[in-house]
Amino acid sequence: MYNDRVVKEFSNPQNVGELKDANAVGTVGNAVCGDIMKIFMKINENDVIEDVSFQTFGCAAAIATSSVATTMIKGKTVEEALKLTNKQVIDELGGLPPQKLHCSVLAEEAIKEAINNYLTEYKNKKNKV
Repeated sequence: MYNDRVVKEFSNPQNVGELKDANAVGTVGNAVCGDIMKIFMKINENDVIEDVSFQTFGCAAAIATSSVATTMIKGKTVEEALKLTNKQVIDELGGLPPQKLHCSVLAEEAIKEAINNYLTEYKNKKNKV
């Protein structure tokens, strides 16, 4: 069902766990399958994602897409990370079964949610000081 790259990312995911000094957090879920993704980011004053991690409750595809997506945005600017699409995540993994494509959408949405959190909560509060 899964290709070797998906199995590799599921078996040895990168960037797993809670990032204690995160200034951006995004959580999304899929009510149909029950997958939940939480993305943590540490974004610096130049809007560069210095560090990123995830906690995912879900299937192998959900964990693999979280791993790959966080790796793809680490070191990127907020603007660059916002351009990441679920198709790019799928391509990086070498494909997903059709019934698992929604996992890549969750990864994209979680990243956007975390960046929105950063822009509306952290950055706005910082600018008001």
